[in-house]
Amino acid sequence: MLRSARILISSATFVICFLADVPSSSSLSFDFSTFPNDAFGSEILLQGDAEANRDGGIELTNDALNGTATNSVGRASYKKELFFLWDAQTKQLSDFTTRFVFDIRPQGQTFTGDGLAFFLSAPMFTVPIDSFGYNLGLFTWSPHLPKSPGNTTVAVEFDTFPNPETNDPDGKHVGIDINSVNSTVTATGAQRCSSILNYTIDLSTRLPEKVEIGFSAATGVAVEAHTILSWSFHSTLQPTLQLGKKFKMAVIAISIAGAVVLILAAASGSLWLLKRRRRTNGKDEDADWIMDEAMDNEFEIGRGPKRFPYAELARATGDFSEEGKLGEGGFGSVYRGVLKEPKLEVAIKKVSKGSKQGRKEYMSEVKIISQLRHRNLVQLVGWCHDRQELLLVYELVPNGSLNSYLHGGSAKTLEWGVRLRVTLGLASALLYLHEEWEQCVVHRDVKPSNVMLDSAFNAKLGDFGLARLLDHDGGTQTTTMLAGTRGYMAPEYIFTGKASKESDVYSFGVVVLEIASDARLQDEFDRRQMECMMIVGLWCAHPDPKARPSMRQAISALNFEAPLPELPPAMPVPTYRPTLLVLSLDAQMNSINDTRFSLTGGR
Repeated sequence: MLRSARILISSATFVICFLADVPSSSSLSFDFSTFPNDAFGSEILLQGDAEANRDGGIELTNDALNGTATNSVGRASYKKELFFLWDAQTKQLSDFTTRFVFDIRPQGQTFTGDGLAFFLSAPMFTVPIDSFGYNLGLFTWSPHLPKSPGNTTVAVEFDTFPNPETNDPDGKHVGIDINSVNSTVTATGAQRCSSILNYTIDLSTRLPEKVEIGFSAATGVAVEAHTILSWSFHSTLQPTLQLGKKFKMAVIAISIAGAVVLILAAASGSLWLLKRRRRTNGKDEDADWIMDEAMDNEFEIGRGPKRFPYAELARATGDFSEEGKLGEGGFGSVYRGVLKEPKLEVAIKKVSKGSKQGRKEYMSEVKIISQLRHRNLVQLVGWCHDRQELLLVYELVPNGSLNSYLHGGSAKTLEWGVRLRVTLGLASALLYLHEEWEQCVVHRDVKPSNVMLDSAFNAKLGDFGLARLLDHDGGTQTTTMLAGTRGYMAPEYIFTGKASKESDVYSFGVVVLEIASDARLQDEFDRRQMECMMIVGLWCAHPDPKARPSMRQAISALNFEAPLPELPPAMPVPTYRPTLLVLSLDAQMNSINDTRFSLTGGR
């Protein structure tokens, strides 16, 4: 039996035709074989988590290769002009055809979901709140609500996850949605024919004269990547055959080139396709990879950090010599270097090309940490994206990471006073991020290896590649991408994929417990301070996020400025109720037109 991670819905081409009498109004026509950078903003509007990728496609949901992109919602729509769907005077409907190629691929998860949709909607259609999961970014999180006339949306969904709440058929399926996530008609992926759905509907009773068109996708607990590779749209002024009377009803026909679902044995098919597209377009790969000038301008808004030429960083590190390597991890390698101007010792992180810490994390780190100023944060000196390389330049923190003293086999044991100072320094950094900067910053990866120690063994928190910005008044706001290090991640974060200040506090609590419980301390510690640190660590690592303190409260307790909490003799075991039916799907393909499915479902 094949693993679900090998399932790939790859490059399926779909044609959607709406056939009707044609009004005497203007036509709309465009053709994107790829999506160039200058199309975004002028022609294509991206909302939610959607973003352009470097291969000329549109990623509608978060990239789970850098984490688990749960509860992600993204949308791409044509913004240059609205589509004139029907004429209010004649009641005639326009005739149009749209073709698009998309790629839905698993992200190393056991379960995949939820799918994407092509939609027509009233203008200024914003992403509804809580529209992740089976709502595909189009509807609200309540499938049993009656269809609302105010929610004027008609969509063709390509659903990869069967949800009993929405009366989905078993398996992957195509459906037509009218103002509701409950499809009016569906066809499963097991069916193979040139035209799999025909449904008659008077669109003039469902949609306004002018409509917005585009794509929407979402993930829930199960995740996958959704990429639009190409899109064309054409309406015509040529009349259709006269049928003796005005034909007001639009017939929706979805034609699929080949099978409904194409399943490949490995994800290399998608990678080959993207590489082939680059060669076909005749674009230089360096030009695809290097970020554009607008991105540089956005980075340089920050105070202090600057962009370095690659050659200057190569000289500073002796061409990234092995002798100057300070460390290596899953993200890449860190090298010691000396800049000539300013005269400064630095640590240069060179992100490996195959690393999970990709372009999005690099951008996040530069944009966020470049604006932060605090004595307990690692200072970003600059950055470089050149020659298909991503590099980050930091101040050199000479005593390395806290992890090397707790778990790395360092011969030096941190004395108790240093441990207390490190704890308070880390707490001060998190207080600044959560409450004292202009926005709330959720770090999402607080752990000993990201806590650096300067020459006086003061703590400096670094690595902001996973950090996200929240509003201070948005206490219930959360990020949607699960990423971090197991063991330091809060239980509610692992299950829901939602990070918050409270999940950072949990990670801090685990680090505090590690600092205080090091057996190498033996009896060389202040017992009152030790008791305080242990209680604060357990308090911060409480399974219930509502029972955890804020960083300000934790600091007050560590400084004996506030009483310690009364903790229960045994911590409660966190329990969470799944909100979706999870599905394990295994597939085997004998040929493109002979696809076999094996389904196993359960909570």
